[in-house]
Amino acid sequence: MLVVWKLERLSRSLKDVLTLKETVEKAGAGFLSLTEAVDTASPAERMMMQIVGSFAEFQRPMIHEHTRSGLLAARREGHIGGRRPKLTPTQQKGIVHLVDSGQKTAADSQRLFNVHLSKVARLLICSKLST
Repeated sequence: MLVVWKLERLSRSLKDVLTLKETVEKAGAGFLSLTEAVDTASPAERMMMQIVGSFAEFQRPMIHEHTRSGLLAARREGHIGGRRPKLTPTQQKGIVHLVDSGQKTAADSQRLFNVHLSKVARLLICSKLST
């Protein structure tokens, strides 16, 4: 018996679900989905599995579409996704100035501004490339 929590966790494609179901049946085993209460022991349950698989396949593009429209609406309102920058542009220029002028080392600047050393290195590299 192949037991899954939810049919959509097995696959988001109806074709894949049916192929897996066929493979399980050829092996002489049954299929059981705990959440959807699908057990392929009877013809009605096999039909139910196909219906649930169809919904799972339909749901994926719908989620993608809703997510995309939500992100576009947020951008129109001025929201920018992702993590907030740890350093302001003024702080970034300050780190570059301190290191380039020799007042601080990269490691000192990293500790002073509480950022990772790789962040300081990227700032220094970008400042060299832009000049």
